[in-house]
Amino acid sequence: MSDQETPTPERIFGIINAFQSSAALKGALDLGLFTALGGQRKTALSLARVIGASERGVRILCDFLVINGLLEKQDDEYRSSPDAELFLDENSPAYFGTVGRFMLSEELLSNFSDIAAVVRKGGTLLEGQGVVEADNPIWVEFARSMVPLIMPSAELIAELVTRDVPADRPLRVLDVAAGHGVFGITIARRHAAAEVVALDWSAVLDVATENAEKAGVADRHTRLEGDAFEANFGEGYDVVLLTNFLHHYDIPTCTKLLRKVRGALNDGGRAVTLEFVPNEDRISPGDQAAFSLMMLATTAAGDAYTFEQLKSMAADAGFASSELYRLEGPPQSVVVSTKA
Repeated sequence: MSDQETPTPERIFGIINAFQSSAALKGALDLGLFTALGGQRKTALSLARVIGASERGVRILCDFLVINGLLEKQDDEYRSSPDAELFLDENSPAYFGTVGRFMLSEELLSNFSDIAAVVRKGGTLLEGQGVVEADNPIWVEFARSMVPLIMPSAELIAELVTRDVPADRPLRVLDVAAGHGVFGITIARRHAAAEVVALDWSAVLDVATENAEKAGVADRHTRLEGDAFEANFGEGYDVVLLTNFLHHYDIPTCTKLLRKVRGALNDGGRAVTLEFVPNEDRISPGDQAAFSLMMLATTAAGDAYTFEQLKSMAADAGFASSELYRLEGPPQSVVVSTKA
């Protein structure tokens, strides 16, 4: 705020009411409202008949979504905005609604019900390690829901990993905490000589296996069931993927895991880490720096780490060098650490 601006409560009031926008979007997704519109103009009454709701409820919800830019209104008819039509209609190949349902699920939102208590404690109010407790069923839902969000990052990582590898050269990849498996699967799709080992809990790996079959790479995609800190990785890997994983733990734990990863890599092998990486000021870029609050609310000791912190962890684990790649589009960054 400049010296000339007069303080107002407008920003504060907007934050106070922000929950209504999230709740309205979740309600629209639960009702299948955007899918019911299907790129057409419809009245509240006709929509109500399709989705099985009251005309009054549909009218008020639709007007609210118009105000929020997700619908357009002409006379008494509504139509999805271009963004909503592309990303929130279940018949669209770019459907993003599963991400919204997961991120707005009670399992996640309940962790933010008492942030004052979380801050006093310095970590999640959940027991143990929070959401990363062994075999937490939330990760099965995560694996089934979050693919639309990570596809751009998966393609960028696959390009980064394979661009200097001859097409006929074998590429052994370990996908740690694979979840949906899409990061390893995308590498296998791009590089015909890639072999991927996906590590995660058994129920989560079922989702990764399904995705590998759909992608036509199941014959080059194998399972390693277990906990990343306890499972025997083996050795001889060219690439180890650590996508959206380190932020769940404190620095000593991350360093210990990176040391284990280094031991599984061939000389010249690379650990590829995908993370929300704030600048040293820890407030920019905002969409990456803000992720720290998610980790505070849902884990015992996790955080959004700066590049210098990630680089230091890798160096302490024995890696020779680390490079940062800021992704265009996805609000994340890739750190590639190389074993000498």
